Amino acid sequence: MQWTPKTQNCINLGSYNYLGFADDWMNTCASMVLPEVDTHTVCSNSPSAEFGTTPVHVELEALVAEFIGKEAAIVFNMGYGTNSTSIPALMGPGTLVLSDALNHTSIVNGIRASGAAVAVFKHNSAKHLEVMLRTKIAAGQPRTHRPWKKIFVVVEGIYSMEGEICKLRSIVDVAKKYKAYMYVDEAHSIGALGDTGRGVCEYTGVSPSEIDILMGTFTKSFGGMGGYIGASKEVVSLLQNASSGHFMGTSLAPVVAAQVLASFKVIMGRDGTNIGATKLKALQDNANFLRQGLMDAGMVTLGQFDSPVIPVMLYSISKIAEFSRQCLLRNMAVVTVGFPATPLLLGRVRFCVSAAHTRADLEEALKNLADVAKVCHIRFHKHMFG
Repeated sequence: MQWTPKTQNCINLGSYNYLGFADDWMNTCASMVLPEVDTHTVCSNSPSAEFGTTPVHVELEALVAEFIGKEAAIVFNMGYGTNSTSIPALMGPGTLVLSDALNHTSIVNGIRASGAAVAVFKHNSAKHLEVMLRTKIAAGQPRTHRPWKKIFVVVEGIYSMEGEICKLRSIVDVAKKYKAYMYVDEAHSIGALGDTGRGVCEYTGVSPSEIDILMGTFTKSFGGMGGYIGASKEVVSLLQNASSGHFMGTSLAPVVAAQVLASFKVIMGRDGTNIGATKLKALQDNANFLRQGLMDAGMVTLGQFDSPVIPVMLYSISKIAEFSRQCLLRNMAVVTVGFPATPLLLGRVRFCVSAAHTRADLEEALKNLADVAKVCHIRFHKHMFG
């Protein structure tokens, strides 16, 4: 990849901008954010435990906890680091972790760093999860065969390379049966699923009280950066002292914290408007419209309706770069993905839908994508063959 000075106006079908705050920031959030530039420095220049906590951080953590239905919350300056530095603080030797086969790299690396024993269960399969739990509990810890100190089940709300929504209800039921803690990564689902944007718990009818650890990021739906964990006060206190990403890393920039706080207030209607509800409805409508259009054009999509992540299968390695080039020729910016992020012969393009997309944007995109699909020979949907 090489930087060039050339610019081109495109329909953006690849960025994480689910609720469109990156587009209408000046109209929706600026009045609540810009005063922070005058009040605080642009960068906190210190970890939260030292001088990096400001009133806006405290207010943000309180509002996040309220929004997701947990007793307390802690915010981090990086979404990836939220998982990779908090998981080792929660899990360690003597802990058994049941991890979904398609969990994000940040989860995988966090579990590896923790020293916990890990067992991978088939993607989104509560049945296989139960088999693994029964087997591992019966065997106990390696060598000593003593009971496990703790057991965690770790899943995602929406799987970012598949666009699939977690079958949370059935997985939680299994975890309860075997007294395992639940850790749910809502990076792609918070602000994007549920009638009020409260994520996969709201969408699947699972009470937040049934989830021990709720993790999420501010980069997808909130127009900011960083991440959070919501849990009990005891767990949050532990993370404040044991998560290296919190006590060693510079805290979230105050101006970014203000942006995230403002977007939460818009989503919750606390700005005095219905902009948040309108955005949530637009995101769902746009996601379903684009998914149906891609299927009608003969493309094989992964995931399900209501997910703002829509992968389309390219399969062959040779089609990955060509698909991207053909889209760029038609003024569409897309993200294509291949090995090692996916299996060798399961390359794909991942579309990310936004509430900011107009119906005209999506209609134009579908027209052009149908042409690209013909050029690249990726119309593999079964209805294309009668």
